[in-house]
Amino acid sequence: MQQGFSNKQACQVVGINLKTGRRWRNGRSADRRQNAAPPVRPVVPSSGTSRYLSQDDRIRIADRLREKASIRQIAGELGRSPSTISREIRRNGTPLRGDTSRWSYRPYAAQSRADARRPRPKPGKVGQNPELRDFIQRHLERRWSPEQICRALRSRFSDRPEMHLTHETIYQALYVQGRGELRRELTRSLRTGRAMRRPHRQSAKRQPRMSKDMVMISERPAEAADRAIPGHWEGDLIIGKTNKSAIGTLVERSSRFVALVHLPDGRHPAKVRDALIQTVSALPAHLRRSLTWDQGSEMHLHQEFSTATDMPVYFCDPGSPWQRGSNENTNGLLRQYFPKGTDLSVHTRERLDAVAAELNSRPRKTLDWETPAERLAKLLATAS
Repeated sequence: MQQGFSNKQACQVVGINLKTGRRWRNGRSADRRQNAAPPVRPVVPSSGTSRYLSQDDRIRIADRLREKASIRQIAGELGRSPSTISREIRRNGTPLRGDTSRWSYRPYAAQSRADARRPRPKPGKVGQNPELRDFIQRHLERRWSPEQICRALRSRFSDRPEMHLTHETIYQALYVQGRGELRRELTRSLRTGRAMRRPHRQSAKRQPRMSKDMVMISERPAEAADRAIPGHWEGDLIIGKTNKSAIGTLVERSSRFVALVHLPDGRHPAKVRDALIQTVSALPAHLRRSLTWDQGSEMHLHQEFSTATDMPVYFCDPGSPWQRGSNENTNGLLRQYFPKGTDLSVHTRERLDAVAAELNSRPRKTLDWETPAERLAKLLATAS
């Protein structure tokens, strides 16, 4: 029980009857068959003086409450925040009968309650609520992120606080050894697919591979930077096995709407030019304002693309992927569907359209939890 197990769980671990466990915990009286025994008390380390209230602090609180001192006076004398004292009285005190606005505070009982709450580990919220656990697992299987799941829980169960949690709670339920609250294989449904958490690493710097007739991002219209007007796109390629296959990705900056470019015959500049022209030409004219790309050699024929679509192309600075942040983020999402080290040429046009539709119907935090399709429709309605 000192390790955080309940009485029933502790009895199962030790291998004794529940009645025996209660006698060990509460002590027993002497009779003709056995001697008296004191109760077993968990040994909890001293809480110290810096962060936790000590027993002397609690005695001081009880004395000053009997003297009708205010919460702020007590807090000032102990060098604590008033909220700390108020919370201590509510958590470890007892409301008086007939008057819930007044509290009876006994310092030794309060110390005992505080010590009883300290042992770890404690059962997690996900493991204690089957309905919550099933909801999270279903949406992880649909490749929702933990933060999207948390937002959906608050929206769908707004009047049920027991169904609310933070995304870090879901990560803990997946990654912390020994908790077993979520199936470990669900980590493959996360963006990274990692079975262990890793620190962020700095992105590899890309060297410029094209410098002919480029118009740099510094010359891009200001309306593209503030994302207020739809029609400005960011583009890139995700590369397949041995750099022999690719899929083009286009992201509209205002709505994060995704369009995928089919490249079944590779990423030669002429192939990329033709595929981009085919994809962009299907868009209405007011959604073809600009395209921002990195300095990859696949855009060597960018002037021919601009002539055919009346859509200027702007290039990022070398080693500056944040200048196309929406596109970089989308490429990370797409790797769930098109993993690294696989042949991307096997995917059909229909498969790409299905993946784009799934991404465009997924709520996004950056859009105040609207979907890209909803945001784009709203922007177009406003513009018209």
